[in-house]
Amino acid sequence: MALLGHAVDFQDYFPSMLEGLGSQGFMMELCNGFRLLMDCDKGLITFESLKRNIVLLGLQEMRDDELVCMLMEGDLDGDGAISQMEFCILMFRLSPGLMDGSKQWVEELSGNEI
Repeated sequence: MALLGHAVDFQDYFPSMLEGLGSQGFMMELCNGFRLLMDCDKGLITFESLKRNIVLLGLQEMRDDELVCMLMEGDLDGDGAISQMEFCILMFRLSPGLMDGSKQWVEELSGNEI
């Protein structure tokens, strides 16, 4: 995976996390990841909160335009920020392993609230 000139070695651990934690535990971990990156006052991942917390992802060398691209990738409603639901959708979309088994996992998760 490359992010605008930065090579990133990507290992998809989500399928094994889902298997080990179960659907509810996995969704709780996704929500924890969202909270780690969000702006606590707004309840959203904003450019500012992402820039402030990017070191937690080991991506502190990213430029502002790359962070904007990351936000745009997950911002489904066009408000310039990522909500918890948008974050979870983005994580599923970015995981090849989850997408391969998505029908099964969506059915399993359909009874659980995020």
